[in-house]
Amino acid sequence: MDVSVREAMLGDARRICDVHLASIEGLASQSYSEKQVTAWAHDRDPDEYPIESEDTCFVVAEDETTAVIGFGWMKPDAGEYFQSEVEGEMTAIYIHPSVARRGVGSRIYTALEAQATQRNVDSLGLWASRNAVSFYEAQGYERVTEHIHEYQDGIELTLVEMKKQLNQ
Repeated sequence: MDVSVREAMLGDARRICDVHLASIEGLASQSYSEKQVTAWAHDRDPDEYPIESEDTCFVVAEDETTAVIGFGWMKPDAGEYFQSEVEGEMTAIYIHPSVARRGVGSRIYTALEAQATQRNVDSLGLWASRNAVSFYEAQGYERVTEHIHEYQDGIELTLVEMKKQLNQ
């Protein structure tokens, strides 16, 4: 499969949203109930992706037809919600279920980690869905703790905080 990773543009927002929903609905059921998946996928808005934020590195993966098949973003400055000490944050990586386990997520991850390294980020943290933990472990992350994230109607998802040192 021929895949390219590039910086996201505002014109990608609708396709990013479509991949986001397809990924949640198609892959999360491995680890979460139907109610949890529905709550997670609820109210996705293409205008809310931080594509042009100066605080974010946002990329998309395209196949040979230039269809967006995955996306991800990283922030060089981590949010305050991490229990572990981390400098940067791998905020999201989502791929379309039709290309799951074909290296697309790894290509996106590699591009984002390269951006972190280029910006002298020493460590990255993330909150992974249960179905993504093995992917991040394969990228060198270690589990730190679990968190509960609450969606509408009190629906809760367990997420796994993970951490990686980049300059070892």
